[in-house]
Amino acid sequence: MIGTAHAAIPPATVSAHRDPNVLRWLAAYTASLLGDSVYFLALGFAAAKVAPPAEVGVVMAVGAVPRALLLLGGGVVADRFGPRLVVIGSDAVRCVLILAAAAVLALTAPGLWLLIALALVFGVVDALFLPAVGALPPRLVTGDQLVRLQGMRALAVRTGNIAGPPLGGLAMGLGGASTAFAVAGGLFALSVPLLLGTRIGASTHRDDPAAGLAARARPDGYDTPGELAEPPEFAAPTGPTGPAAPAAPAAPTELAAPDGPDGPAAPPELADRGSAWAELRDGLRYVRRHRLVGPLVLSGAVSEFGLVGPLNIGMVLLARQRGWGSAGYGWIIAAFGAGAAASALLLTVRGRVRRAGVVQIATLFAGSAAIGLIGAAPVLGAAVVLALLAGLICGICGGLAVAMIQTATDPAYLGRVTSVMSLTGFGIAPLVYPAFGAAVSLWGPTPVFLAAAAVSMLGGVIALSSPAVRTAD
Repeated sequence: MIGTAHAAIPPATVSAHRDPNVLRWLAAYTASLLGDSVYFLALGFAAAKVAPPAEVGVVMAVGAVPRALLLLGGGVVADRFGPRLVVIGSDAVRCVLILAAAAVLALTAPGLWLLIALALVFGVVDALFLPAVGALPPRLVTGDQLVRLQGMRALAVRTGNIAGPPLGGLAMGLGGASTAFAVAGGLFALSVPLLLGTRIGASTHRDDPAAGLAARARPDGYDTPGELAEPPEFAAPTGPTGPAAPAAPAAPTELAAPDGPDGPAAPPELADRGSAWAELRDGLRYVRRHRLVGPLVLSGAVSEFGLVGPLNIGMVLLARQRGWGSAGYGWIIAAFGAGAAASALLLTVRGRVRRAGVVQIATLFAGSAAIGLIGAAPVLGAAVVLALLAGLICGICGGLAVAMIQTATDPAYLGRVTSVMSLTGFGIAPLVYPAFGAAVSLWGPTPVFLAAAAVSMLGGVIALSSPAVRTAD
């Protein structure tokens, strides 16, 4: 179902980190992340056992193809059927899929075809899971708790990244790839009952006076051509068609409808939907026209293009060029992860950030500069300190950006907006890896890292040029 501006659950009376319902969802999300980490480790080792290195790379990369191609469609599915149902279904399918692969590996010695098929299907399910899980936080808490919940979610991601590989390695040591797959399947199975016990409502904060978000909109989602209804604190004093209208919550009679499994049913004006392709185009048009969501999504995409190279392959090339070796690389990555975890904890404890738009823009510039300077660090100690600082600053930047986007997005579009955000990081941005590596081989890491930081700062320029982002709170 499509979410509405009226909540199926009452606004939380406790902070997100003390809400049992939120903690239940967080436990399910953490179990799913751990399952992901164990699965990818087991897939790589299983492929290495039956194939040469080049084919192992193919197995590890093949799952990214359907994920990149279908992510936007996954957003449509999440908005059409409800993110809760899609997340539960995705984890259930992944559980059955991985346990079946574990059984096949334990009973037979299959060829590479099984692992390729497994990676392809897993990639398809990922394309459904990612937009849906990203659309859930606004349906769990009120708007004033969304930043805190994003911090908690980031802590869960760090937990999965840190604990998943050792857990997978332990399972591999005990019984090989089949045991590791069984552990991953068990973790996905654990998430399903936790999700079933989690109460999911429609996005609760759009008619919350404390959040100041407008709930009234025309059936097509737009107030005037090229302009959307927005909260006073997110909107510029004047828009392209004149002064912004004051926000007013819609009367309950306009939105009330019989409840469904994900909260209230869609309002009448949203119930008559067109084709999936029409919904996809409508979602892209929504992102492009929204005065706050559009600039933030574009800013994040441009920054991602600048930072994905240094963060994912640049550190390896830098450690090799400087003679720091794998140990030095490990210290840099660990420092960045520690900084990101600290920022997640800070957002969790702080919960609310004044002048969030200004802080997000400032941290985008500062985080980009810190990552660029890592490439110029002459000694390992300086690189580690810069990586720690970069992780801390970038974590705050990313958490605030996601919270602002989800706060301002109409609930009916949360899945599609999340899919557009995910597409850049998971599908398009990795295409810069070959160009980044070639540039480092030609000019060395220092100028390439600095150039990548400059590209990332262009995202900050985009955000800075938007009055809606600058005034967001």
